[in-house]
Order: sequence, then structure tokens, then C-alpha cells
Amino acid sequence: MTKTGLVWFRNDLRIHDQISLVKAAKENSFVMGIYCFDPRHFEKDRFGFVKTDKFRAQFLIETVNDLQNQLNDLHIPLFVHVGKPEDIIPEYVTIHNVTSIYLQKEWTLEEVSVFENVKNAVSSEVNWVESYDQFLYHPEDIPMTIDSIPQVFTAFRKKCEKYASIRELETISKMPEKNRVTHLTKVPTLQDLGLPNFEKDTRTAFPFKGGETAGLERLKNYSWDTKKLSYYKKTRNGLVGTDYSSKFSAWLANGSLSPRKIYHEIKKYESQIVKNQSTYWMIFELIWRDFFKYISLKHGNHIFQLEGILHKTYEWNRDASLIQQWIDGETAEPFVNANMLELKHTGWMSNRGRQNVASYFARTLQLDWRIGAAYFESVLLDYDVHSNYGNWLYVSGVGNDPRNRTFNVKLQAERYDANNKFQNLWLQTSLF
Repeated sequence: MTKTGLVWFRNDLRIHDQISLVKAAKENSFVMGIYCFDPRHFEKDRFGFVKTDKFRAQFLIETVNDLQNQLNDLHIPLFVHVGKPEDIIPEYVTIHNVTSIYLQKEWTLEEVSVFENVKNAVSSEVNWVESYDQFLYHPEDIPMTIDSIPQVFTAFRKKCEKYASIRELETISKMPEKNRVTHLTKVPTLQDLGLPNFEKDTRTAFPFKGGETAGLERLKNYSWDTKKLSYYKKTRNGLVGTDYSSKFSAWLANGSLSPRKIYHEIKKYESQIVKNQSTYWMIFELIWRDFFKYISLKHGNHIFQLEGILHKTYEWNRDASLIQQWIDGETAEPFVNANMLELKHTGWMSNRGRQNVASYFARTLQLDWRIGAAYFESVLLDYDVHSNYGNWLYVSGVGNDPRNRTFNVKLQAERYDANNKFQNLWLQTSLF
């Protein structure tokens, strides 16, 4: 009996270290991929923001284009549609007699809901193969249960570093020539998704394209070509330019770079070039990323609720004019304004900037932090549900910050933008 495997791509848009692809290729004589631009992702949310606005949508379009080309080289067709997965995937299952569907396991509310919709619409005879494929430390390898994930990052990190190992990379080879399909569906444009075209702002710190090819090129350039990796810890709080930080987060967010790939590249770099605080700190940041995923696994939908995972009650408000001033970079704080204008014009903001503007929004203005998180979800190129909501919980006092801090924005500006280079770049926006 001929077995046909369908890989349903979501936030795992790569061919390297891709366990669903590897499993599908091993277990089937014919393999195909599918990606759905779900229209719900391009509609307005409850706060009035487009869930996936133009910057991330364009990055996603570039990523899916690249994935289609990469898969084509492996003789695996990727069919791309604008539509709800529960409407499209059952048709493919029926037409192609799909026996197994392979996908990355997700656990947040919207992803689970869509998965259940698809499952209910597909024949019960189809075999479902879900795999955790977005972690540095695989859930089966960490030295604790999900229920006992520590509330403080340091405890989680130390346990993982001491007792857990990081898996080797998964590799896939070409499928037979007969698996190739020449008539592929086209990847949509921004206009197809109901979004406006735009030109990249020349001031952006993130001038890169989406897709695995661009992500791997950035990894090579940041480490081997320029050796910026050797200085990451010293420069990571920068604000201007492409190289103060790795910028890996955007490719990590949609899965076009695997965290394990980055880890193993760093280890290779350490053995051949240098091992220092900076190379360790890059791994340290990958562990932070894991931590927020595990916090999300442990606490479920509490990460989206006002009281957060601490079930703490604050006096939050929803002053529409204050929210709009924050979005438009028209607050009383120039440093906040510069960062918000950078985000508005480019879809990018530094980690230092994000901490400051989020703290200002939630702690100083005491605005409902979920509105700030939703705006970030809409605009950020590198939006990742776990990191975004985990960080907003953290700075808002309802998450994992054991010190419950409020950022002093003026002092932060003096420390990280002492010569006003960043603020000058973004506060002169009358021409834009």
C-alpha cells in the first residue's frame, strides 16, 4: 500500500533540523507540504490591531517563498493557500489519499483550536504525528516535569545546563524524482492578504529578508564572517545598526532557524575561534527563549489573562488617548518615543527598547498590559507568542520577575543612549 504523508507547516518553516519532515520522508513513499495563510491572522483583534500586520506578513511571505523553493529541491511540493486550514487540509487528504499528517505540536489557545477544527474535519483514519520541534532543550530531556518548572529563570537554566543535553540536528535527504510536482500554488502578496505595500525605512536595524536561506546566511555572517559573536555580550544592549545583536529572533519566531542549529554552530565556533562570555551569552539567551515556552506550557492560557501567572490584581486602565500617544511616540519620554517610532516605521525594536517601553506602558502609565502585548503581536517582525507574552508578564509585575521592577526610563536613556544617537535618528520624523 502506498503511503502518503502531508507535512502541515506552521511555525517550523525550514528544512534543516525539521523533525516532521524527517519522519514523513522515512515513513511514506510520497510526501507533500502545505501552508495556509489563515485569514484570521490578518483580521483585527479585540483591541483593534491587525493580528499580523504588514511587516511580519511580508517577512512571512518571503519565508514561505523560500521554503517552497527549498522543498522543491528535495522533490517535496509545498502547496500554499489563503484560507482556513480546516477548509483546505481535508480537501488534500481526500484528493491525495493522505495516510498521515505531520506537524509541530503547539499548545496555545488559537493554535490548539485550529488543530481541533482540522482534526474534526478530516477522516478519523488519518494518522496524526505531532512533534515538539521549537525548543533548545526537548521536553523529554529536561530534568523536571512541566508542572515543576521553576518560576525563576536562573533555577531553570542551572538545572538544564547541569542535567540536560541538547539533541543533534535532524537531517533529510532528497525524495525520489517521482515525488516532484511541477505545478505549485503561488505564495500570496501583501495585497492578497488585504495589507498595504510599503518601502523599507532606510534607518531600520533589521534590513533582512525572511526565510531559511537568509537566516542561515545571517548566522554565518554574524559568527564566521564578521566574528561579531565574539563581542555579543558587550554590544547586545545597543540600539543603532544591524550588528549590535544577532537579530536571529525573527527567523527563530517562525521556525526558519532552529535553536539547535544556532547552538551547534556556536559550539563549533567555540572550538575553532574562541569560547568566551559572549558565546555563552548567546546560548544563555536561547535558554531564556526556552524558559518562556515552558512557562507557557505550565501555565496555559493564564499567560493571556490580566492577572497573569501570579494571579495578581493591579489597577489597570484603558485610557485610549494614552495608548495612542504611546503607539505614535508622543509620550512625555523621548527615549520611549524614539523606540516606539522605530517600531512603527520598521517592525523592529531592540531588546533594551522593548523592556523600557513595556515597563513605561504597564508600570508608569498603568495601562492594561495586554493591549501593549497585542500591539507588539501586530507589529513586531519577530513576534513569538511565548516570548512576547512572557516578557510582557515579566515587566508588568504579573510574571517571572522576582524583583518586580519598574524601569527608570530617563536613567536608561542616559546609560544606553548617552550621545542621543538613537533618539536623534528617530525623533526627527516630520518627513515620514
